[in-house]
Amino acid sequence: MHCGRSSRRSALRVPKNGNSETASNTRNACRRVGLHEEQNRGKDGHIVPANLSPDYKAAEAAFRTSRDPRERLEWLREMLRTIPKHKGTEHLQADIKTRIKELAEQLEGARKGGGHGGPALVIRPEGAAQIALIGPPNSGKSALHARLTGSAANVGPYPFTTQYPEAGMMPHEDVHFQLIDLPPIAPEHPVPWLVSTLQTADAALLVVDLGEPSCLEQLQAVQSVLGQQRVTLTGRQEASADEDPFALRLPTLMLANKAEGTADLDAELLALRELSGLRLPAFAVSAITGHGLGHIGPWLFQNLGIVRVYTKAPGHPVDKHRPFTLRRGDTVGDVARLVHQDLARSLRYARVWGQSGFEGQQVGHDHCVADGDIVELHA
Repeated sequence: MHCGRSSRRSALRVPKNGNSETASNTRNACRRVGLHEEQNRGKDGHIVPANLSPDYKAAEAAFRTSRDPRERLEWLREMLRTIPKHKGTEHLQADIKTRIKELAEQLEGARKGGGHGGPALVIRPEGAAQIALIGPPNSGKSALHARLTGSAANVGPYPFTTQYPEAGMMPHEDVHFQLIDLPPIAPEHPVPWLVSTLQTADAALLVVDLGEPSCLEQLQAVQSVLGQQRVTLTGRQEASADEDPFALRLPTLMLANKAEGTADLDAELLALRELSGLRLPAFAVSAITGHGLGHIGPWLFQNLGIVRVYTKAPGHPVDKHRPFTLRRGDTVGDVARLVHQDLARSLRYARVWGQSGFEGQQVGHDHCVADGDIVELHA
């Protein structure tokens, strides 16, 4: 059975000792993320032949789909190692070197200009998906984060209260989404590491103060800042066909916050969407009253294609307490890899109960799983 895979997962392994895996899944991984042909754009915007090697393309495909920050750093180093060294790739080489330097510093938690460790600037993804909370100053991001996750996020009536990423877990049914509260986005207050943090996110919640008279200008400023960093907010999850390996298209839900002070929510929300020009789904919410917050979890679950799978050992009852979370289009082989890499290698077949097959059906590695499936793995 052919499965349409998620564009946010890596089919390749992290390189070890300078060798990348470029076997049968390389071409599929490259196609899945829409890799560019053998060309790149120079500083003047013109297409420059790059003659990129299969090893480089495999590393770039893995970098695009990997969510783990340390894996991404290893793939960046592999990209630099395998990229052909000639004039046509000079700009891309420089970009890769800059990314390596920035990500390495951020993973160490180093403050710029100092030798002491600081707060982590890149958060390792956990839960069903990592979601970034972004928005202009005083939009109420931190209050929403605290309400949704129960965290002790620093909330204040003044701008730029949030200085570093703040992680928390938002429950939805029997899974959790990892919410990362980020500093506000404003041209006058640049955050150099923001894009590196966004690169590991699966989606974003764009928070705006519905009652703020300048909210349209604030949204335009957010778009402008992100655009300069090659980040595009989009209304749905989609594979990037951009030739730029560092371009990011982030599925985004807009949250019109502070709805408790608005009389006609529907009219205000409609006006905000039309006047902002943002083609994003949107909900009116309130961190104070809780209005609209119940829509967030189901939207993320559906639009990110989350699939829950419950496993059981042969002859034992199913574990219904902690499902494995995958993406729509993932397979029995992917389930086995989540359980243990050794099991994935030794897996002979599986039996499934649920939407993807009849009760106890014997299936192979490539069988697509569905939400709520019970999978019994046989090695």
